Amino acid sequence: MKLKNLLLYITNNEAKSRHEEQFDIVFFIINTVATIFGAVMFIVQNEPQWIPVLIIEYTWALDGIRHNRP
Repeated sequence: MKLKNLLLYITNNEAKSRHEEQFDIVFFIINTVATIFGAVMFIVQNEPQWIPVLIIEYTWALDGIRHNRP
């Protein structure tokens, strides 16, 4: 039951959202850092790196889950 409650909290699928704005801020910061890091790695290594792209895709997926509450 605790795992279910944790997953409901992380995905923001509780009956009433407790941290909607905080999640948006954290995702914005993570995506900004990943974008800057990806650009720097592209310049340094002269080829695209997939880890920043995967981080951004993962946060977008979590954000999509959060907004698909019942």
